[in-house]
Amino acid sequence: MDFMRLLQSLEELLYELASWLVFYPVTLWRTLTRPREMMRYADSELGDTLEKRYTDTLSPPLFLLLTLLFAHGLELALIAHRDDDLLPAIMRDDANLLIFRAFLFSIFPLLMAVRLLRRAGLPLDRETLKAPFYSQCYVAAPFAFGLSAGMNLMRAGRHEMMVAGGAVALLSLLWYVVVEVRWFQHDLGVRRSMAIWLVVRTVLEAVVLVVLASVALSFGLASGPR
Repeated sequence: MDFMRLLQSLEELLYELASWLVFYPVTLWRTLTRPREMMRYADSELGDTLEKRYTDTLSPPLFLLLTLLFAHGLELALIAHRDDDLLPAIMRDDANLLIFRAFLFSIFPLLMAVRLLRRAGLPLDRETLKAPFYSQCYVAAPFAFGLSAGMNLMRAGRHEMMVAGGAVALLSLLWYVVVEVRWFQHDLGVRRSMAIWLVVRTVLEAVVLVVLASVALSFGLASGPR
C-alpha cells in the first residue's frame, strides 16, 4: 500500500513539473501583456479553495521563483568564469544563492503590498497582506528577470553587451514602475503624481533594504566562526 502511495505521489509530481512547461509561458505572456488583469486575478483566486486556485496559471510565488531560476541559468550561460571568491562561502552553492535572491526580490512585492494597505488605511496582518503580496509577485517576476539579465549582460565584458544590458535593465525598471503607478492609481484612486511618488519611494526603500540585507549577510558570514 505504501509503495502504491509513493507511485501516486511520483505521478502527481511528474505531472506538476511537466505542466509548468505549459503554464509558465502562459503566465508570463499574460503578465507582460495584461499585468493589471493578472494582479486582479491573483486576488480573486485566493478566495477559491486550495484545489481550485490558479488552475490555468502558476501561482504568483512559484512564478517568481521559477523566473529567478531561469535568470540564474542565464547567468551561468553568460558568465563563463564567475568569481565566487567575492561571495560568502554559503552563497557559492547555487541553491543557497537562488534562495537568497528569491528573498531579496520578494522585498519589492512585500513593500508594495504594505504601502497599499497603509495608504488605504487597512489593518496590516497576515490575512490582509497575502492578497496584495500575491498580486505583486506576478509583476515582480518579469522585473526581476529583466534586471538580473541586464546586470549579467553588463558583466559579460564587451561594450555592446554592456550597452544592451543597461538598456534591458532600464526598460525592465520602467515597465515595472509604469505598472505599479497604474496599480496604485486604480486601487487607491489617487492622482498620477501621487502614485508616481508612492511607487518611486517604495522602489527606493526596497533597493535600500536589498543592499542592507546583502551587506549584512556578507559581514555576518565574514565575522562568524571559521
